[in-house]
Amino acid sequence: MNVGGTLLLAPRRSEHVACAAGGPVLSAGEITFSDGDVSEITNQSTGFCPEPESWPTVAAALDAIPVDRPDDFTTRVVFRLCPACNERNIVKDGWFVCDLCGADLPENWNFPVARRGT
Repeated sequence: MNVGGTLLLAPRRSEHVACAAGGPVLSAGEITFSDGDVSEITNQSTGFCPEPESWPTVAAALDAIPVDRPDDFTTRVVFRLCPACNERNIVKDGWFVCDLCGADLPENWNFPVARRGT
């Protein structure tokens, strides 16, 4: 979803940053359609690392199509950037510890602001 609110789609094995032509986004992830409607949708994008709270902008874009859709991401992913080693991390089960170096991860989203378009 670019900063203009346009839903951009690309094949699954493509890179989200390439899909957005290198520009900032409001959200990114994976989407699966079944019979023309959204059956699965996530915010899983290691290129942009969007927060699950980006859902309302995604929902608005899907409603504009319109298609039937879930009420939220079917899989919600929490990303944090390690302040010690700069590694991107997926936080699982509320465990805010870097998988690479073991440093504590911040509770709040901490990627560069320009990456998410706000």
